[in-house]
Amino acid sequence: MSKKEGGLSGFQIFLIVVMAAIGTATLAAGAAFGAYAYLTWKIEEAGPETPDGAPRLVVLERGSGLSGIADTLESEGVIEDSLWLQIKARYEGGASRMQAGEYEFPSGASVAEVYEQIVTGRVVQHAVTVPEGAPSIIVAQIVNEADVLSGDPVEPPEEGSLLPETYLVQRGTDRAELISRMQAAQDALLAELWPSRRTDLPFETQDEAIILASVVEKETGIASERPRIAAVFVNRLRRGMRLESDPTIIYGVTRGLPLGRGIRRSEIDAVTDWNTYQMDGLPQTPIANPGRDAIAAVLNPPDSDELFFVADGTGGHAFARTGAEHARNVVRWRGVERERRAAEAAAEAATEAAEDAQTPDLR
Repeated sequence: MSKKEGGLSGFQIFLIVVMAAIGTATLAAGAAFGAYAYLTWKIEEAGPETPDGAPRLVVLERGSGLSGIADTLESEGVIEDSLWLQIKARYEGGASRMQAGEYEFPSGASVAEVYEQIVTGRVVQHAVTVPEGAPSIIVAQIVNEADVLSGDPVEPPEEGSLLPETYLVQRGTDRAELISRMQAAQDALLAELWPSRRTDLPFETQDEAIILASVVEKETGIASERPRIAAVFVNRLRRGMRLESDPTIIYGVTRGLPLGRGIRRSEIDAVTDWNTYQMDGLPQTPIANPGRDAIAAVLNPPDSDELFFVADGTGGHAFARTGAEHARNVVRWRGVERERRAAEAAAEAATEAAEDAQTPDLR
């Protein structure tokens, strides 16, 4: 019969035997030593193993208390007997230091190892990744869809106020708390980078730096190009030229969601708070949440006399110092676009022809 059914555990039987044997000081000392040795053995011995050797994933709920935690671990097969964990915690004064959360306990972990993991709070960390250049509407979607987070759904935070990166969170972390962490991370990054910025930049505030960094971020997915693109935009601002950045047009249309098609002439001509084809200087707000590299690039752009860039067909850009050079790059890019459209049309025609050949003639 198990102790749960009213029987006595091995340790309880041992103590009864020891107490019955105590009659002299020598016997008492021997019994105490034996009890300590037995207790140490039970706490240090290897625990139950999983069939496949994989760790056990267990959630210890807040407010469970020592007995609740110990019983959960026993019922989940992490430890063999909850008694030993309770004795360990009370002996070391750790009952109040045991932390709730999601734990991954190794197969065969001893009571001592389990106890140490809980009192030090070595919980499972889950990654929530926000890509560089993600607009706040996308960040809100990522946070709201992360099933390891808890709390009410969040609204899109202020555009440009977050630092995109991978954040490690415990299961049950509040969504609003994670948003606050992202905002604090950006504040800390600006505090680090702002003092060492170039002194000849054509903007004066951190808010303006984030706006320009967001435009740089959306113009290229190639990290090595960000400083060069930042230099182009800084040069244009210094000369009073418009930025003429396509992503600023798109943001005025979708507020951060993908456009999913080409930009229309009517959208190029539309006046919005972001369309840099129709306005001087910077957009009114950021158009995304820039990452560290983009922010660093606009704060310390390299010396350059380039004023233009256009896609080169390889995923990168062709840069130019003069309008004539830029025009030649544009012609080459238009040729790449035509070739791609022709290839897509040929592939579509070939697919349709293959499907027609497989369709039986029912006439």
